[in-house]
Amino acid sequence: MQRAAELAVKEINARGGVRGRPLALRIMDDSGRTDVAIQVAQALADDPEVVAVIGHLSSGTSLAGARVYGAGRRPVAMISPSASSPDLSGVNPFVFRVCPTDLSHGAQLARYARQTLGARRAGIIYIDDDYGRGLRLSFATEFRRLGGTVVEEDPSLPTTTSLEPYLARLRQAGGADVLMLATERGGAELALRDQARLGLRWPTIGGDALTGIEAAGPLAEGVRVSSAYLSDRPGERNAVFVAAYARAYEGQRPDHRGAGAYDILQLLATRVFTAAGTDRRAVRDYLARVGAGLPAYDGVTGAIAFDARGDVPAKPVVVGVVRGGRIVAESAQ
Repeated sequence: MQRAAELAVKEINARGGVRGRPLALRIMDDSGRTDVAIQVAQALADDPEVVAVIGHLSSGTSLAGARVYGAGRRPVAMISPSASSPDLSGVNPFVFRVCPTDLSHGAQLARYARQTLGARRAGIIYIDDDYGRGLRLSFATEFRRLGGTVVEEDPSLPTTTSLEPYLARLRQAGGADVLMLATERGGAELALRDQARLGLRWPTIGGDALTGIEAAGPLAEGVRVSSAYLSDRPGERNAVFVAAYARAYEGQRPDHRGAGAYDILQLLATRVFTAAGTDRRAVRDYLARVGAGLPAYDGVTGAIAFDARGDVPAKPVVVGVVRGGRIVAESAQ
């Protein structure tokens, strides 16, 4: 997220900045903790030089920060590239995001499991927080609607050291045609290692929080991951972005969080600040009209068009598969 944002700012300033002035980033770290996120949000909201906030990265910290950004005498717009909790929708008029919600991710994963993998029985392991519970619920609801059976739904915590009891119990119950991991990357790697120890080979799928699991090597081969963006997405604009990112960061490829941050900065610089200036309320009011009275913004992640709740309901969710250390679209194989 930070690297893509820095790349965007370099490109914007190379073009002359905004109205002839250079654009500057202020980088803050919320440590993935809601208490720190509140402190960060207050510091940014209190700084008169800050005219918009790109972030936060995760749903919990975004929810915490959103209540600060939308309050006070001088509220400031927050646009998240990756916070997907449904609870963020419409939390206040100053909150936006450029990614689909967990409701879209869970439903798309359920359709993929039923219609592409032909799964009839699913087991779910979920991290017991807002993200995990939301993704679990949306997946299970759609999977059952499509005629599938959810055999088991088991919670985990970041401190969980073994998932073998859950997996063994699922095997005793007749197994699963698909294992849904509504967890973060660490929990997914734990589940994959424990599956291997038990000799289980259930097809495994998960949400966008699994991004980065491709670095786990053979352990992650074949895992399916939902995402708002894959770097092999077709289109010249995305190809130019991916190539620029690889040049800037030694052959690395951007993920959905980076691509979203890049789009937000380009949208702000090329459309919002140019038309509305840098007054905080004017920035917010312009953003609210993107896709609703004003044309959608065509970014590397696709068209960005906000609804009245600050969401992008037309943004699709895609499912990629880990192949050779990369997450690629199924159609790319």
